[in-house]
Amino acid sequence: MNILLMLIITMIISATLITIGFWLPINTPDTEKVSPYECGFDPLGSARLPFSIRFFLIAILFLLFDLEIALLLPTPWAAQMMPLNMLVWSTTILLLLTVGLVYEWMQGGLEWAE
Repeated sequence: MNILLMLIITMIISATLITIGFWLPINTPDTEKVSPYECGFDPLGSARLPFSIRFFLIAILFLLFDLEIALLLPTPWAAQMMPLNMLVWSTTILLLLTVGLVYEWMQGGLEWAE
């Protein structure tokens, strides 16, 4: 009975919010609002414009360090099971990523302007 009551209340609140959100705003389209967002590029121009590879390099570095966080996030919980083994693996991952970052930095891969 409680689940049914909660489901009914949830549906009533959701329908009310959807209705308010649909009828309340004043829609005044202008050229900025109706134009598609294309990462700062003119969407009406040529699609064959030269694109800087540095955008891709920064994205790859972001993904690399995002992966680092994903790999190191469970370390405190895993360290309770095997403290020394997890410490060695975490240190190895951090060391490899730090060496890679320093190498990329020394090679000038993080320099935006040449």
